[in-house]
Amino acid sequence: MKDRRLEYFVIGVIVGSVAGVLLGLLFAPATGSQVRRRIGDAATRIADVARRVAEQAEHTAEIIGTRMDHYLGRDEEIAWRKVAELREGVQRYSRTITSP
Repeated sequence: MKDRRLEYFVIGVIVGSVAGVLLGLLFAPATGSQVRRRIGDAATRIADVARRVAEQAEHTAEIIGTRMDHYLGRDEEIAWRKVAELREGVQRYSRTITSP
């Protein structure tokens, strides 16, 4: 039930924001060309910010991927060392059992 209320609240905020922007544009004291230019400028700024955020996210993902590869590789290396140690231990044990 709480999820539904949150859902309705978010929908209300979005609808209210869109309605506010539209009413602001309709009753703005600027001419149509000025409003269109402002909207275009704002859209360009938003696109630039979105592009920068996407580039930063991609860079961060690359760093995280590299670190994960490094750590997973180290874990794999350690695991193979342990396997080799276990094999050696089994071989030593089997030699002690078979030797008179």
